[in-house]
Amino acid sequence: TVEVERSLRVLDGAAAVFCAVGGVQPQSETVWRQANRYRVPRIAFVNKMDRVGANFNRVLEMMRERLGATPCPIQLPIGAEAEFGGVIDLIENAAKTWRDEDDGVSIETIPIPNDMTDAASTARADLMEAVASEDESLLEAYLDNDELTPDQIRAGLRKATLSGTLIPILCGAALRNRGVQLLLDAVVDYLPSPLDVPPVVGHHPKTNAEIARKPDDAEPFTALAFKIASDPNVDKIVFARVYSGTLKSGEVLWNPRVEKRERITRIIQMHANRREVVQEAHTGDIVVFIGPRDTATGDTLCEQRAPIVLESMNFPEPVVSLAVEPRSEKDKDLLEQVLQILQDEDPTVRVHEDPDTGQRIISGMGELHLEILVDRMLREFRVEARVGQPQVAYRETISRAAEATGLYSRQVDDEGLFGEVRVRVEPLPSGSVSHAENAMPDGRIPAPFREAALRGIRNALMSGALAGYPLVDVKVTLLDGKTHETLSNEVAFEAAGALAVHNAMHQASPALLEPIMKAQVIVPEASLGKVLGDLNSRRVEIQGVESREVEEVVNADAPLAEMFKYTTTLRSLTQGRGTHTLEFSHYAAVPPHLIEELTGIQSL
Repeated sequence: TVEVERSLRVLDGAAAVFCAVGGVQPQSETVWRQANRYRVPRIAFVNKMDRVGANFNRVLEMMRERLGATPCPIQLPIGAEAEFGGVIDLIENAAKTWRDEDDGVSIETIPIPNDMTDAASTARADLMEAVASEDESLLEAYLDNDELTPDQIRAGLRKATLSGTLIPILCGAALRNRGVQLLLDAVVDYLPSPLDVPPVVGHHPKTNAEIARKPDDAEPFTALAFKIASDPNVDKIVFARVYSGTLKSGEVLWNPRVEKRERITRIIQMHANRREVVQEAHTGDIVVFIGPRDTATGDTLCEQRAPIVLESMNFPEPVVSLAVEPRSEKDKDLLEQVLQILQDEDPTVRVHEDPDTGQRIISGMGELHLEILVDRMLREFRVEARVGQPQVAYRETISRAAEATGLYSRQVDDEGLFGEVRVRVEPLPSGSVSHAENAMPDGRIPAPFREAALRGIRNALMSGALAGYPLVDVKVTLLDGKTHETLSNEVAFEAAGALAVHNAMHQASPALLEPIMKAQVIVPEASLGKVLGDLNSRRVEIQGVESREVEEVVNADAPLAEMFKYTTTLRSLTQGRGTHTLEFSHYAAVPPHLIEELTGIQSL
């Protein structure tokens, strides 16, 4: 999830790869939505055309239905499955095939097979109409001549691709090197260079004024750090995309988030497993910086004389947690260091301390995510640690509005403490950020006491009334407060604010929320009945079953708590032939009769 999110944030264009058999899968939908959010121009490649069950037209239909995209084929496959022998290039109006003797390196251009001339002619006319409708000059040329030249088609298709209105579609079989060269040509023909991209827009860190930076070496230097990685030779390396300006090795940049200067000691270009040290970074480059110490994923690096903050990235909240603790005292410091490295590298990892047990709790996006993190801790970093079982990251919310008072009055020896506040809690629409607001009339209590009460309220939002899980979709409004002329202080009002929220929560019909996953289970037809029966026993809501040529696809909404270790169960039900994917969808209320069973607490 995080790799895709931060990559799409800094890329100018993308090639989306779809399976000719599986079509648009749940991961494809997620990635497509992320690319839409960052307005990334795309081309698409329908891969595995040589596999049993390959269906080019079905993939196009799924793209229209599930992605809301406008696919525009610029190739048609010649045959499918074992008969896949090449493609028809609709732009050049010719067929192209590959020779297996040289692993598909040589491309041969031949006439279109007789049995495909009608289909190719219709598809080419559709292509020219789609391209002409996006450009007035091309539309005139098409209406005058009933034809467009290959260069005109490419120019119009490039314009439509950059605007996102059309998605050029190619096909092939990458394992056998069929179609890959034509895909690379399409990257050059239709996807943008850094100069085609509009100026990047950010804001001034102090005034919040909007600032635009053109993709030009003469502009002030601006880069976005999109990935942090550990390195055995240096503390960490920072992957960055340069949006404007030029940077030389040894120069100093400004990080507006932490308000610190960061010296860039070296600049490296990465080529898969090979590194190349360069002396300068220019507009459009994706490079690695060595030297920054306080830079994190999503930070902007710029010149101090021309500060700017670029839009960062959106990372989903983790849904699964587990406890980890060092085996001995000597491993404690190393464990802390490693957990910090894992958080720096992956923004979807959260680490906090359990206030009751003192254990470190790691939270991530799923079972597999946590397994990989734990494996890296033990193998890569050689931390001796005890690891608990994965636990669901529940949330809490409320069902109705309520008001309550929090009174904190204590007598300690000869000194006393007094603070009293009144708050209103109310539910917000799903997906909102819980927050606190002040509606107390001025002068009711001193400003430092009011701020302390708000601080206590915000702290209380981290712990709900049912089981202490963080609160979501809740708004708390500070209404009123009372002071004592001698006993009131900030400590008392911070405690009173937290108490008021806790009291109001109990009156507001608190509810426990659990993460619901979008599940897709792919099974042989003979196993479908057993799999559906098992899913129904897990409180899974079946959204639909889709029949494909050799398998059945079950789409469902599944409570994460019921899906732990599901891989093992699915294998046994399908003789090892079933597969499944889980992706976070939303939070939903836990049925009241299950609250005690799932969390060990009684519902209120």
